[in-house]
Amino acid sequence: MGGPLDGIRVIDWTIWQQGPVASAMLADLGAEVIKVEERERGDPGRGVLAVAGIPVNNGLPNFYHEANNRHKKSLAVNLKTLPGREIMRRLVGKSDVFLQNFRKGVAERLGLDYARLRELNSRLIYANATGYGPEGPESAEPSFDYLGEARSGIMMTIGTDESQPCYIFGGIADQMGAIMLAHGIVVALFARERSGAGQEIHASHLGSMIALQGLNVSCRAMMGTQMTPRSRRSAFNPLWNHYRCADGKWLCLGMLQSDRYWKDFCRVMGLERLADDPRFATLIDRGANAETLIEILDGVFATKSRDEWLRKLREEGDFIATVVNTIDDLPDDPQVVANEYVVDYEHPKIGPTKIVGVPLKFSATPGNPYGRAPELGEHTEEILVGLLGYGWDEVHQLREQQVI
Repeated sequence: MGGPLDGIRVIDWTIWQQGPVASAMLADLGAEVIKVEERERGDPGRGVLAVAGIPVNNGLPNFYHEANNRHKKSLAVNLKTLPGREIMRRLVGKSDVFLQNFRKGVAERLGLDYARLRELNSRLIYANATGYGPEGPESAEPSFDYLGEARSGIMMTIGTDESQPCYIFGGIADQMGAIMLAHGIVVALFARERSGAGQEIHASHLGSMIALQGLNVSCRAMMGTQMTPRSRRSAFNPLWNHYRCADGKWLCLGMLQSDRYWKDFCRVMGLERLADDPRFATLIDRGANAETLIEILDGVFATKSRDEWLRKLREEGDFIATVVNTIDDLPDDPQVVANEYVVDYEHPKIGPTKIVGVPLKFSATPGNPYGRAPELGEHTEEILVGLLGYGWDEVHQLREQQVI
């Protein structure tokens, strides 16, 4: 059985990360995704290693392109030509979803905006990925992930020094923008099942990152103040904190209702003397004396390895705790492996490797992460002849005219 989006065809006219990741998520769930690329160079994400200063001939796989474009078919076409735009128009007539993430006005200049494409296909879901949303004075401004993090406020909420913005590596704003866009597309497809009509949707770096920080933004909007970053050495609830163990590894405690756990926690930690200490008797008391208590706990956690402490916390009480992983730890984390959040994959060119799995689990229509990214224009002829009905003579002519 196919994935939950089996039978849905998506036109992916996007570049870099935000748009491509959204369509890759749809492809993981069974959608057929046709990536429409610039004829000569393709998606600039194909050259991202060079942009990052990594030699392109070093033999390393382009993880960026692979992660963002697995499962897809590549159609390389010159959309600045009339025949190229005609190819796109024919494709729109046979598709369910159209994604684009170019600057405001680009689609209109090429006749590929929603107003014109819906005339070809009234059931089309037209999805836009932008930096700052479709309205407002900066709606036409370009954006990348870095700017999305900056504008959304998240760079000022991580870490402990409020005066220094801190960038989160890995394209978090792009990833979150992609998740929201894919979410919107699936909801629009569901609405189409009821109404029979397509629609246009928008997702942006700014809106998506505000949604990601919804609780903090709601706190500011309703109460006039944001949640202030604090050092772990002065965390108000020392049982909602992280500690370094004897082996240098970190352990995270998550006892939000700490009064329920305090006396048992003191027993397991060998700190029975603190159980009735008036400085630490309640959550409020522990908050008022947090630095003193955290210094004590730092000393105790430093006496055993992380595995030893986790074993004690799990075997001798009902405590909420886990490891603090590095990114390096994730592919081999037994919980990650058991749930197939990272999976082994025999890539046809790279060979044995690991890839990020599908984070959603469906009992009847599972997703599938196993698929490679296409070569530039790899499926051009297949799409033109097999899907759009072009003859081989027409294909040859289009090549001579440098349309494909």
